[in-house]
Amino acid sequence: MELKSIYDFTVKDNKGNDVSLSQYKGKVLLIVNTATGCGFTPQYDELEALYDKYAKEGFEVLDFPCNQFGSQAPGTDDEIHDFCTLRYSTKFPRFKKIDVNGENALPLYSWLKEYGEIKRFDKKHPFMSLVVMLMEKVNKNHKQDNDIRWNFTKFLIDKEGNVVSRFEPTANQDVLEPAIKELLK
Repeated sequence: MELKSIYDFTVKDNKGNDVSLSQYKGKVLLIVNTATGCGFTPQYDELEALYDKYAKEGFEVLDFPCNQFGSQAPGTDDEIHDFCTLRYSTKFPRFKKIDVNGENALPLYSWLKEYGEIKRFDKKHPFMSLVVMLMEKVNKNHKQDNDIRWNFTKFLIDKEGNVVSRFEPTANQDVLEPAIKELLK
């Protein structure tokens, strides 16, 4: 069976339970691969602020921890969850730690990478030179392929389950919020 919609996927929550993404039909989703020890980890504050502000309007953040970039999410699923809830007071759904690239990539991420225009890194971001240097070590073809380039890559999904945008890790709340608000109308 070919998966044609985000709602066709089932993923594991951080406790190992199956979660059908069909339960999010009619909602605007922001799907993020995260890490607890990354320079972008403080974005959890911004993600939680967006979630708090727009959850009642039908917005969800779906958090997929990933340890593929610099081993920056080394803990267990429980340790990651505890870190995020205690340090950043996150309340949005968190899923089992996954791979986003390679032969073990979560099928959802393999599908997501085929959709959504890639927004390149903001060259003015203070982490830009470090991230590019690290990306070169992880994937020398990062400029030519659809692979996820680093932690905190974000996919914005509309109420019909379509990938609307892909944002690289440097995209912050100022960039995300207008796009989210537009989709919630």
